[in-house]
Amino acid sequence: MKPHQLFTDGGARGNPGPAGAGAILRAPDGTELEAISAYLGEMTNNQAEYRALLLGLQAAIDNDVRELEVCMDSELIVKQMKGEYKVKNPGMKELYQEAKVLVAKFDVINFTHIRREFNSDADLLVNQAIDAHI
Repeated sequence: MKPHQLFTDGGARGNPGPAGAGAILRAPDGTELEAISAYLGEMTNNQAEYRALLLGLQAAIDNDVRELEVCMDSELIVKQMKGEYKVKNPGMKELYQEAKVLVAKFDVINFTHIRREFNSDADLLVNQAIDAHI
């Protein structure tokens, strides 16, 4: 059986700057279960990417998802979550550790790096959140 899919994106206008997060949870058949758009205040792009991941993981947990494929266009975050890159930035370590706690709640979870053009729905949610607050 196919897993649920979670598409997340985070971004900041300026780095750091006003930031937003977007997350879309899809059922195995592709049906959208939840879409989240959140304004995050001032932070870096990478911090916003982690915040988006945290929002999406929590949404999946709240929807009783047990198997999840996380799709992100941030190669850095994907490689950190897979253990391929170390998290050196102190501002990101805490976010990484929060994500690992949530990841442990799934039976199966995989992280996939996707090209930006395949993450346009989550990116739109990021921009809507920022636009509504600046």
